[in-house]
Amino acid sequence: MAYCLNCRKESKLITKALELCVDCIRKDFKKVLPQIEKAHSKSRKAFSLPFKPPKDADGIKCNYCVNECKIGEGKTGYCGLRYNSGGKLYPDNPDEGNLSWYFDPLPTNCVAEWVCPAGTSCGYPAYSYSREPEYGYKNLAVFFQSCSFNCLFCQNWHYREKIFSPEQITSSQLADVINEKTACICYFGGDPTPQLPFAINFSEMVLERNKDRILRICWETNGAMNSSFLKKMADLSLNSGGCIKFDLKTFSEELNIALCGITNKRTKGNFEYLAKLSEKRKEPPFLIASTLLIPGYVDEKEIFKIAKFIAKLNPEIPYSLLGFYPCFYINDLPTTSKKHAENCKKIALEAGLKRVKIGNIYLLGEAY
Repeated sequence: MAYCLNCRKESKLITKALELCVDCIRKDFKKVLPQIEKAHSKSRKAFSLPFKPPKDADGIKCNYCVNECKIGEGKTGYCGLRYNSGGKLYPDNPDEGNLSWYFDPLPTNCVAEWVCPAGTSCGYPAYSYSREPEYGYKNLAVFFQSCSFNCLFCQNWHYREKIFSPEQITSSQLADVINEKTACICYFGGDPTPQLPFAINFSEMVLERNKDRILRICWETNGAMNSSFLKKMADLSLNSGGCIKFDLKTFSEELNIALCGITNKRTKGNFEYLAKLSEKRKEPPFLIASTLLIPGYVDEKEIFKIAKFIAKLNPEIPYSLLGFYPCFYINDLPTTSKKHAENCKKIALEAGLKRVKIGNIYLLGEAY
């Protein structure tokens, strides 16, 4: 239970991490912005990360993502990974990545599992090994230990502890773990964005090594990357039978800044670009959207706007509504209720979407 510092409302759906209710974030954003910045500053200071994307007058510009950091000598970018040394930005070797990896047996608990070749008959025989789910095969999960956002609800926040003590691996070392039972590769994190040169370089290499068989390339991302990277990601997924999964965290820019620290304008623009490409390969779906249902913040109003946005682009784009559990700085809210999830699914369908699923149903709790 917490109070909103702006309107003084008390609710168990207000997190102490922000001490602001969703209505005040939407309607009184400029007034409450200092409180939002205070919350993000606290969460980033704990990991020695820059409070805001740096804009040093004498810095070198990084164009990897929406933040477009201008990084001064001896300093790091917002992601904590890119840094300026001797007037040059590092890391600059696309053959090395700060990451961890593991294998998941297929079908796995993936946002796209319900519409992709690994979990359905979709895509057989061009992109799938089986008319049924790909039992006996596996996914190479590549976790990048950096991110361009600062989500206060991050469920994989532990990667922050390894940004400055990296687990470096070369593309050749990672390629050597792939065998004939590896059916797909999924990049996530953190987020792939700060290390896209590695991911793209690695993908091109392993697809060439495995050009006579199926090997799908998939991405889970906040979608805030430079458009030049996005085009290469799209080509890799389209041609291999993989997909791009965009986490549309909010529709409101104000709410995105409050929850994630960064604008979502680039994310929405990039999603629009991919939606046009999705017509090139309708099955298996190339583009999938997902939203985490954070109680008190990502409400029915937010879901309707996101769903309407997607439906206007292409009503066939699959949309997953994911259950939330308390984590990181937003650790005092309840798990998503079953009623909330079902209402959001109904609203998304009413907004015009044709394929909507509630994910993480095992997390769903009682009514708020």
